[in-house]
Amino acid sequence: MISGPRKSAQDDIFGRLADLYARMEAGYDELATRLGLSCSRCTDNCCLSYFQHHTYIEWSYLWLGLKTLDSGHRQAVLERAQNNVSQSQEIRAQGQRPRLMCPLNEEGLCILYPYRLMICRLHGVPNQVRMPNGQTRQFPGCQTCQELTANWDRVPLLDRTPLYIELAQLERDFLGSLANNLPKVDMTLSEMLVRGRPPVWGEEK
Repeated sequence: MISGPRKSAQDDIFGRLADLYARMEAGYDELATRLGLSCSRCTDNCCLSYFQHHTYIEWSYLWLGLKTLDSGHRQAVLERAQNNVSQSQEIRAQGQRPRLMCPLNEEGLCILYPYRLMICRLHGVPNQVRMPNGQTRQFPGCQTCQELTANWDRVPLLDRTPLYIELAQLERDFLGSLANNLPKVDMTLSEMLVRGRPPVWGEEK
């Protein structure tokens, strides 16, 4: 296990991440309200989406949330995650994109809602991202959102760029001198859970 930031520094960075997450939610909620978009009674559940995540800090924060569950509940989540990973591998081997329920979803709700990852917070609304090469990529939002805005002349977008930049800075601060010595993160949430405690971690709480 590679030693990460000390507990006090880790708490500070996690606090900054929680603040960033809150601003992500505020931006999402403001735009969703303008669009009339609601997750209520949605038939296109984003918890079925095949999302991949890319930062150690989010992986570590997710693990912090997992530790809030009692051992039995945590084990049940990990077993669902393992099943999810196994099924995803089989589906991808057939050249298809998996659509499997997130192991954190119980009775339609995320059991670690305060700890959910960036893409889980931003998926759904139309958005754009400015790439390092200067090009801008735009995404139309989820299927429900696309149906709502099909006849709009101009659809407002959430600019994810400053949020990504801030998350990248938090990742650098979190990893410190280890940033260039670790493999890139490219995992689903289930894979993060199955992989176990992140290889960068401060003192146990």
